[in-house]
Amino acid sequence: MDSLDRRIITALRHDGRRSISDLAQDLNTTRATVRARLDRLTKAGEIVGFTVILRSDAIEQPVRGIMLIEVGGQGTDAVIRNLSGFSEVSAIHTTNGRWDLVVELATADLIQFDRVLRQIRLIAGVTASETNLLLATPRSTKAKL
Repeated sequence: MDSLDRRIITALRHDGRRSISDLAQDLNTTRATVRARLDRLTKAGEIVGFTVILRSDAIEQPVRGIMLIEVGGQGTDAVIRNLSGFSEVSAIHTTNGRWDLVVELATADLIQFDRVLRQIRLIAGVTASETNLLLATPRSTKAKL
């Protein structure tokens, strides 16, 4: 992957519906080049799909955090199902090491954030947790409005 490929991907991350003509014009190259690059990146598996991002996904909540969760026994699947029901949970990751799950959370204020943390800690199978507030995001690949 070269710098043109990375520039194409960056542009598409911000607006996946951009036309090939617009991409070519903005990147100062031809439509044929952009189309060939996209075809090659897709066939090589570098681009695995395109998606829709909802406004609620793109608008940042003011209070964001990462919750590390330890799950007892074989309860990981049940805990993940329970976590998936929280609208404040934007992502759930399984991991190795001390913690079993990494959960990304976002709420409108600290009171709501505290409420969600308390509810998550009550889920059967959650044996321990640690939460870190996210203060700033100097770089992100998420869509921006």
